[in-house]
Amino acid sequence: MKGAGMKHKYVTHDGSPLTPAQIARLDAVESRIGDSVDAPELPEAAWANAVIGKHYKPRKEAISLRVDMDVLDWLRNKGPGYQTEINRILRAQMLAEIGR
Repeated sequence: MKGAGMKHKYVTHDGSPLTPAQIARLDAVESRIGDSVDAPELPEAAWANAVIGKHYKPRKEAISLRVDMDVLDWLRNKGPGYQTEINRILRAQMLAEIGR
């Protein structure tokens, strides 16, 4: 048993401590799962349409950006979502420069 103040391998989303009963239940589940040796390997065809990063959503940060008025007018005239369009243009340029 771990002493007071020591970290457990299980953590709640808010950092609150688990009860001994909760830890015992999680240990029991973990022991039933075992390791991935029992899981069959997928055939190569199963990966044919796999997409890396499909559910990845980059973190966003609000910044202040000075843009020429004619450029901003051009972006705003494209319709709603001009900030997303700025991000798309910058991402395309970034990926072109890093060779992706």
